[in-house]
Amino acid sequence: MKENIRFAWFATWFALVGQLVFFLGVSIFTGEWRYAMWSFMVSLLAGVPSLVNTWQAQKRINLSKLDQ
Repeated sequence: MKENIRFAWFATWFALVGQLVFFLGVSIFTGEWRYAMWSFMVSLLAGVPSLVNTWQAQKRINLSKLDQ
């Protein structure tokens, strides 16, 4: 099975940075900074485990290419 690691990296960085940037814009527009605070916590909770899993999958793919 071929893994789509580029999509995994895109989703990871979107979870870490994209959501935060979006809600930072919402916070600036509305003046309610709690949007940015809560999105920061959610981005970290979703993004860090995703980053670790994607990094491990990338290592696994690179090692399997070296074995062939």
